[in-house]
Order: sequence, then C-alpha cells, then structure tokens
Amino acid sequence: MKFVPYVIMIALLALLVLSVVYLSKKAILVFGIDQIWLAYVGISLLVVFFLVGSVALVNSTGVVGHTLYKIATIAMGVYLFLILSFLVVDTISLVIDIAPRTFGIIGMGMTLIVSIFGYWNSTNIRLTELNIPIKGLEKEIKAVHLTDTHIGHFRVNGFLQKIIDKTNAQNPDVIFLTGDYLDSKYALNKTHFEPLKQLNAPMYFVDGNHDKATDNDSIIALMRSVGVTVLENEVTHFNGLQIAGLNHMLADRNSFDMHASGDNPTVDETLQKLNIDKEKPTVLLHHAPNGIKHANQYGIDLYLAGHTHAGQIFPFTIFSNLIFEYNRGLHDYMGTKVLVSEGIGTMGPPFRIGTKSEVVSLTLSPNT
Repeated sequence: MKFVPYVIMIALLALLVLSVVYLSKKAILVFGIDQIWLAYVGISLLVVFFLVGSVALVNSTGVVGHTLYKIATIAMGVYLFLILSFLVVDTISLVIDIAPRTFGIIGMGMTLIVSIFGYWNSTNIRLTELNIPIKGLEKEIKAVHLTDTHIGHFRVNGFLQKIIDKTNAQNPDVIFLTGDYLDSKYALNKTHFEPLKQLNAPMYFVDGNHDKATDNDSIIALMRSVGVTVLENEVTHFNGLQIAGLNHMLADRNSFDMHASGDNPTVDETLQKLNIDKEKPTVLLHHAPNGIKHANQYGIDLYLAGHTHAGQIFPFTIFSNLIFEYNRGLHDYMGTKVLVSEGIGTMGPPFRIGTKSEVVSLTLSPNT
C-alpha cells in the first residue's frame, strides 16, 4: 500500500504530459495555428506556471505573490475542466460531425459553465446531520465537526463568518476542529482567529498538515489566545465524553503518508502512551483517517477526521478513493465509527466538482 501514492503520482504526471499533447492538438485544430510548435510551447509554459506557482507561492504574503498564486491555482482548475470538456465534445463528435470552430465554442462554453459551478459549489456550505449512538454515553451531546477550513488566499473572514453562523445555528454543546485551519501564511494573523470567539460552545482543535506547513506553533498560540483548547497528543474530558487529540502523524511504522513525517511518533505509538480508559465513551480527533485499527484496539468509539477533501474535484475523487481506505462519510470498523468529512475549504484550485463543502452536525446519543 505504501507504493500506491507513488504509482498514482507517476500516473498523474504521465496524464499531465498527455494532456499537453492533447490540448495542443486541439488548439491547433480550433484556432488554425500554422506554427505548431507555438501551441506546444504555449500550453507547456501554462502548465509550468500553474504547477510552480501553486507550490512556490502558496505562502506568499505580498500582493504580487498572493495574486499570482490565485491566478495559477485558478488556471490549474480551468485547465482540467477544459481537458474534460474537450474530451466530452470529442466523444460527441464520434456520432455527430462538428466543425473545428464549433468544437472550440462548445468546449470552451462547457469549461466556463463548469468553472462557475465548481466555484459556487465550493463556497456553498452544506449541512450534514448524523446521529451516532455511543456506548456508555450517559446523555445526548450535540457536536459540530469542522475540518479543512483552509482560511487563506481564497477564503478569509467573510467565509469564516458563514461557517460560524452555520455552526452556531446548530446550538452545539461542543465543537471539534480537525486541522488545516489555514492554507498558508497569507492568513497567519489574529484577525483570522478572533471571529472564533463568536462560537457558542467549547472548541477542541488538532493540527493538520497545512497548519504544519504554514507555522504550527503560531497557529496553536493564536488558537489558544481566542479560547480554543488545543490537544497535542493528549486526553481531556467533556460531559462524560473522553476526547483524545493527536497531532498529524503516520498510522504506524509500516505506513506511508507524503504529508506526515516519519521522524515523528505514530498513531500506534502515541495511543499506547495516552492511558485511554477503554470503558469510557471516547472520541478521537486526528486530521487524517489513518491508524483506524490502532484506534479500535484502544477502545475508540468515534474517530473524526478530514484531510481527504473526498478528492475535491473529479476525477481526483477516483484517485482519492484509491489512496484512502476511508475517503468520505461515516463508516464502521469493528465497532469504531469512522467519520471523514469532505471539509469546508479547498486546497489549491477553488473549485469542487463531485464533492461538497460541509459542516457536520453530530448527535451523539447513548447506545442503549
């Protein structure tokens, strides 16, 4: 299983090269370009721009870097939609003769529609409501699970306010936030943490890989400054519920995750040291849905995670299903409920196709 991410990465790289060839040929056909090399060089430079820009500029705090990052990531998403749209039109052209100019108009029109919908869909926060019975719980607890808010280049306090309002509307007793609060240093200041004071319930936070890549120590300090309880490989209690919070880490020494360091403790090693009372109803907070079998061994009743975004954009939803055993939704592993939220924000391109931005409202009820 540890080689799967590498295989997928190589496959994606190969598909990217093929996409350059495909799109270049379509540009030559649609626009009647005489100098073929111009199309290949132009499309290749566009790909290099959005790949380099989305990585190198992610932590830019200046206006120029911030703007170029947004252009690069939007271009990445639109590029994907253009490829998919042209493939659809190509399929149609197998049965209907389509002139080159018409081919281009239809393909680019579809791209525009999908791009607008994908952006709207990413900003339209949905509510997912679930009832989860938990053995040993003495009374019902209303909780809200928030994850992968990715406040930063595309989403700032206006979006955060929508999350806060939707969360407070559920009248929760407790709020769980499982990492990736920020997506970059662009939003690393108290202005983007102060609104959390409006939340009308105790809040527990564990970090994610984007928090670590941004500035984990500063994010933790800012969380604590606004009254959020940060759990760093520790256990606490709330209304009869045992809450274990883990830093973002690997499942065990036999697993691989490109977003977690092998130099840090693992889920398996950390749970051994936490003195979790297996007889008490327990919720585990961890950014990524890994180490489920280890959580089960230590009597975890409910494992809350995010990280996957469920793939965020088709066809990456397919790859995400291959990478993660639990990619989205509620599952059961030998009595341990595993809930993987699709997240609220987006990573990279500000689009969602085939997934949703969600706030998860949980009713944790006594299992009689």
